[in-house]
Amino acid sequence: MGQDKVRDKAMAQLKAFIEGRCPITFVDLFAGAGGISEGFLQASTDDKYYDFILASDINENCELTHRVRYNEQLGLDTQFITEDIMSPSFLAHLKEALGNKEIDVVTGGPSCQSFSLSGRRKRFDKRDGLFNHYLKVIRSLRPKYFVMENVKGLLTKDNGKFKVEIMREMRSIIDDKAVSSFLVFVDDLLKKTCSPFLASVFLLKFQMEIANEEDIAATYKEQFFDLLDNQLRSMTRQIDYRLSKSDLYISTIRHGLYLLRRNEQRDKITAEIINEKTASNIDNDLFFEKFNDFLATISDEEISSKIKFSIGQVEALKNASQETEELIKAVDLYSLSLDECFDELQEMAKHNDLSKKYDDIMSHLRLYNVEQMVLLSSDYGVPQNRERVVFIGSRNDQTPITSVPATVREEDKVTVYEAISDLDFIGNGEVCTNYAKPTRQPKYDGLLRRRKVDGEINDDGMTFAEWSKVGRLNHRFRFDCQPFYVKDLAELKSKLNIETSELFNHQTSAQNKTVMQRLKVIAECGGYTDECKAKLKEMGLESNKRNYFVLKADGQSPTVVTMPDDFIHYSRHRAMTVREMARLQSFDDSFVFQGKRQTGGDKRKSEIPQYTLVGNAVPPLMARAIGNEILKHIK
Repeated sequence: MGQDKVRDKAMAQLKAFIEGRCPITFVDLFAGAGGISEGFLQASTDDKYYDFILASDINENCELTHRVRYNEQLGLDTQFITEDIMSPSFLAHLKEALGNKEIDVVTGGPSCQSFSLSGRRKRFDKRDGLFNHYLKVIRSLRPKYFVMENVKGLLTKDNGKFKVEIMREMRSIIDDKAVSSFLVFVDDLLKKTCSPFLASVFLLKFQMEIANEEDIAATYKEQFFDLLDNQLRSMTRQIDYRLSKSDLYISTIRHGLYLLRRNEQRDKITAEIINEKTASNIDNDLFFEKFNDFLATISDEEISSKIKFSIGQVEALKNASQETEELIKAVDLYSLSLDECFDELQEMAKHNDLSKKYDDIMSHLRLYNVEQMVLLSSDYGVPQNRERVVFIGSRNDQTPITSVPATVREEDKVTVYEAISDLDFIGNGEVCTNYAKPTRQPKYDGLLRRRKVDGEINDDGMTFAEWSKVGRLNHRFRFDCQPFYVKDLAELKSKLNIETSELFNHQTSAQNKTVMQRLKVIAECGGYTDECKAKLKEMGLESNKRNYFVLKADGQSPTVVTMPDDFIHYSRHRAMTVREMARLQSFDDSFVFQGKRQTGGDKRKSEIPQYTLVGNAVPPLMARAIGNEILKHIK
């Protein structure tokens, strides 16, 4: 097929599919290769389907893969923003791109390496801050549902504190329509419970956190700290002026309040240092702890701690014990999240027999009900035991989603053999662009079963491999265009060097005899065990790699990773191809991973080669199940 013909004959959505169905708009952030996007486009009910409005990621190869798949192959007008979500201009660019479109669903999986169970965890990692920026988008767009997925390791980071913090932030997104009645309730409750100083401090803290305009929030913050400064002046009025100006502890209190007030400046410094840590790969070196020590020193928690310690060291302040206690309370209050402030309010309500009224007020104020669940991809027709933690936020005018039911029974799960056995015709150092006859293994023939698209056993269905070849979007799109590959965005734009073929991303590395023999020994041993390592050493075939996983033909693969030689083919004793890895993730064969196949070392961070695109993706069939569950509930 000629180049122009490839480009001009874009796929089209079937009118028969669109008619009678309501479009549900969605945006996919941290889109990567497009696992969630692909799954949501597969999802539909009798009366609803997903309208893919926009995707975003920081990497150009993610954009390239998306544009080829969704704009060129599928003929959609989906936009793509290639920008760091932490950029000060990201939200403005996002809203400009969306225009007046109302977004029903937002999905995203903020980068997870800093708390993955498979890697060393780091403090003050740039990627931890991505959560807050994701939630900033949610606060701005206020979709009916949002989905945030990540590695299971998130649940145990910092002994579970990180998960609690994330849940608190999600629960702190408030409904503007309920703010006025909430503040009336708060004002009344505080007058019954607190001194005038603490009542004012609490009210300003709530107003500061709830304000939806930055300049309004800044005004409340200034008033908040003006109150604290006045309180400190009142407490030190009886202290000799020269002493109050020269005393180490009083100076620490005064300067600490000033530091707390200047949180925006501290946040900028923190962001710059974390960016420098990331750019310079500061980790496991003599710089690491010093960087982190400084960042800890300028954190709200550390500053507040030094203020409170210093208050206790000034003997003269003990004469103003109530004012002192209230200042300490106010300093503590500043560092609390909005949700933690709600906890304080709840206790006050309980002591005043107002718990029922508090619960009613809060049910209207919290914009989202958030449920956390751990999903196993093999429960949804994916031939892989990949666990992901998923948070689903349901807006308070929507039905909460508490689970995503499995589509496949335990005994019917898709096996590795079902997924990739038809691709084992490739040899060492080969590129295959056409399907060929695979090597039969009669002992596994019973594993090849017919299924529905979601993996459920059905005699009228197709095998997993057949679904992968035919595609899982035929119910919605007319396939008028062959898949194609380009090296970069420039080639896509120029329409030059477009490659078409029957099969893509099916290439093996040319492994030398030593590597081939090593992998054969590991496979025959059944895994990279201590006994296997000893045998390899004896044969002069030892490796510095930490892990090799031998795939089991009659089971599911472990979590697909970004390193191709981590997995050993169950019978061919070689590393896996991009296409085989994509099959284990449940991507259709027509989904072409663009750009470089593989890069080494630190380049993987910036170039995002094909193996990384595949390994970091959410399995489309699992995303499909999530998408379908939302479509069933959304109003």
